[in-house]
Amino acid sequence: MTALPPSSADEAVTRVAAFFEQLQPASLAELGRHYASDARFKDPFNEVQGLTAIEDIFRHMFAALEHPHFVITGRVVQGRECFLTWEFRFAFQRYARGVEQTVRGATHLVLDEHHRITLHRDYWDAAEELYEKLPGVGALMRWLKRRARS
Repeated sequence: MTALPPSSADEAVTRVAAFFEQLQPASLAELGRHYASDARFKDPFNEVQGLTAIEDIFRHMFAALEHPHFVITGRVVQGRECFLTWEFRFAFQRYARGVEQTVRGATHLVLDEHHRITLHRDYWDAAEELYEKLPGVGALMRWLKRRARS
């Protein structure tokens, strides 16, 4: 697939932000419009390269969680790089079913000359934003946090 030729990196980031906010399993077929074929992706759990591997991460997200979706809350664009701040909203399938959870984080994106993503790096605190919300593990994480503060 070829990228849509936006007239500026700012327009490309607007397009990418809208894509993330509207992301559904069916829209994963459009990843090649937004990512370069050899794009790299990294978050607290994954480090992969290539469209197929990135698509697998998103497919797993849809399979493992109920109603996952992103809400972009801010952005900074400078040249071909940008940071997006976001809330990732979802419900666990096994724990607290139907109770919406929110993870807050940021994404660093680097775009190529065709305004496709070559680097997607997510930053968020897995301990605070995820582990503390899990039964059992959450109690341990909160205890460790209190101990570290004292």
